[in-house]
Amino acid sequence: MSSTTTAAQAAAAGAATHAQILPDDGLAGTLVGRIWWPGAQPGHLSGPAVVALRPEGVFDLSEHFPTMSTLLESPDPAQAVHGCVGQRVCSVAELLDNSQLAPRDTTRPWLLAPCDLQVVKAAGVTFAASLIERVIEEQARGDARRAQGLRSQVVGLIGESLADIRPGSEQAMALKALLQDKGLWSQYLEVGIGPDAEVFTKAPVLASVGTGEEIGIRADSAWNNPEPEVVLAVNSRGAIVGATLGNDVNLRDIEGRSALLLGKAKDNNASCAMGPFIRLFDAGFGLDQVRRETVNLRVTGPEGYELRGINTMASISRDPADLVAQTLAAHQYPDGFMLFLGTLFAPIEDRDQPGGGFTHRLGDVVTIQSAWLGALYNRVAHSETAAPWRFGLRAFIANLAARGLLQGRAL
Repeated sequence: MSSTTTAAQAAAAGAATHAQILPDDGLAGTLVGRIWWPGAQPGHLSGPAVVALRPEGVFDLSEHFPTMSTLLESPDPAQAVHGCVGQRVCSVAELLDNSQLAPRDTTRPWLLAPCDLQVVKAAGVTFAASLIERVIEEQARGDARRAQGLRSQVVGLIGESLADIRPGSEQAMALKALLQDKGLWSQYLEVGIGPDAEVFTKAPVLASVGTGEEIGIRADSAWNNPEPEVVLAVNSRGAIVGATLGNDVNLRDIEGRSALLLGKAKDNNASCAMGPFIRLFDAGFGLDQVRRETVNLRVTGPEGYELRGINTMASISRDPADLVAQTLAAHQYPDGFMLFLGTLFAPIEDRDQPGGGFTHRLGDVVTIQSAWLGALYNRVAHSETAAPWRFGLRAFIANLAARGLLQGRAL
């Protein structure tokens, strides 16, 4: 449900407290991230660093783990973090203060996206509600004005109980046959209730943005929305070792015109956000908590608009472990991968005009928050004008080498 707030309240969305950014249990979990560490002190070169967030402060682990990929390859990453003291960088409060939406102090550290060498993958159409919306997008050919009329027609034929159907089951195949007879079969229904999940590459290595950074939509998109998701951290052995939050920005008009435009709709400058950090699996947090997690979304617009939504992982139609297995079925990921698990959230409330549905405005602040994983904050900009992606693999490796972090160590 959407509602309105004052402009002052909307502006205040960019000034979260430390408690709002951290998980509900604060620093009790094993929290790791990546920061940009400016070369403020003599002899210290600027660059990315792998860090642990602890009650005593933020600690640089780069001397032992120059990349997040290296850390996640440990036999037990959480144990490895607890066994590594590291160099203290600053307090957690100082890091979080400088990682928010307001212009940051570039002489002090701030949070980056928590992955580095991992491939960024995403699973689509994993929830019944979003499945129905994908079918509507396809039927509307990306035209938001046609969506409202099509919604009742599609729901009338498909129903709203797809969450009870196990993908690939006999029941699912029977529904497929029925919908084919009615001429309503869709490529989205194929991946939604068929045996094979949709898994695609969301962003290039190192291209994701972190909390506090601008998140991009294309300037030629007139119908788009955030996608609040849980993201799994998976190492090269296929072990799920942690989780974070993500925004898999969706350009509904572009993908709705043709599924072959998925890459154009999904992979643009600043279109993938993750953070604020990875919570590693340990004695107090694991995949069972991920399966039960609730992800909350809040969008506050510059005109005082507010939209809220939830993504309940218990409603997912494919188990997270199955999605990881399908990702690995015919491919290897020697540096590991991050896997977006999909979203239940598909906003249909009108924002600007009756029948127009929801779409972003420039300046929207998107907050994605959950009890176990903290909160990810981003402000919406055009991909064409957001900070360009400059720090690729060559720059990353050269930076690590210049800082002496590759001597006798594996990436």
